[in-house]
Amino acid sequence: QVQLVESGGGLVQPGGSLRLSCTVSGSSASITKMGWHRQAPGKERELVAQINIIGDTEYGDSAKGRFTISRNPARNKVYLQMNDLKPEDTAVYYCNIVHKYSTSFVPYWGQGTQVIVSS
Repeated sequence: QVQLVESGGGLVQPGGSLRLSCTVSGSSASITKMGWHRQAPGKERELVAQINIIGDTEYGDSAKGRFTISRNPARNKVYLQMNDLKPEDTAVYYCNIVHKYSTSFVPYWGQGTQVIVSS
């Protein structure tokens, strides 16, 4: 059973930083992509950042220049370093992965970690 557990969320003042971590367990197949999405109240879930198996990264517009995604594939971990946080970054942040099985690609999601940016 694949499980994703996020940590590192919390309350931070505008301009501050947080580092989110996600640990994947129960994985026996190939992880092709790891990433972070977020969902603010009343809004759709949106891409924050993702990284594939060769290290290529993709960022949502809101994250460019402020957030950095990284991974430790040997330990099935992915991180999101968030700098210069703004109130509009307030959201639940979800870790996600895509597994390649023999004939399919299957996404998995964590339960989310709350980030609140407020003074």
